[in-house]
Amino acid sequence: MKKMGFLLLGMMMAFTVSATPFQEDKQYETLDKQVITDSQVLEFFSFYCPHCYQFDTEYQVAKTIKAALPKGVKMARYHVSFGGAMGHELTRAWAVAVALGVEDKIAPLMFAAVQKTQTIKKAADIRKIFIQAGVKGEDYDSALNSFVVKALIAQQEKAATDFNLKGVPTMFVKGRYMIKNEGIDTSSKEAYAKQYADVVKFLLKQ
Repeated sequence: MKKMGFLLLGMMMAFTVSATPFQEDKQYETLDKQVITDSQVLEFFSFYCPHCYQFDTEYQVAKTIKAALPKGVKMARYHVSFGGAMGHELTRAWAVAVALGVEDKIAPLMFAAVQKTQTIKKAADIRKIFIQAGVKGEDYDSALNSFVVKALIAQQEKAATDFNLKGVPTMFVKGRYMIKNEGIDTSSKEAYAKQYADVVKFLLKQ
């Protein structure tokens, strides 16, 4: 009888393991040390990064994740300053977009300007993107050197250092888990975005 009990327990444990939808070191990895952040879901990206462009514009990963997040869970997107000559200026521009609440308008326009038309050569070119997105020039100028924007820049740069960031796009959950992009379903763009969001939701429960 006792032997039968152990057999049943073993079967139940095996089923639990096989029923786990995602696996460590396949779809995600656990960091050695947790990083404390304001947001439970944090993406690092760069407008200079071709993969980030696909990630955002073609696969719409961030949009899919935001739509799938449980109520009350925050997602943040941080720009990194490495990757190109205007890297720091673009990080500051992203901080302005966050401060003004126009991230969803700025991201596709800035990606297109950097990746497709390659028209971002100086600070004035960045300002034109904001005006194209419907932001008044004076509002952009006011935000550019504001305390809020300076704080957001520092926050982005500190987070990149704290996570010992090696490349982009990279997504962290709860400051503890890093999603492995190469482990996500690539059968289609829709499948990739959906499974990415599913992994995020799975890790939020861990």
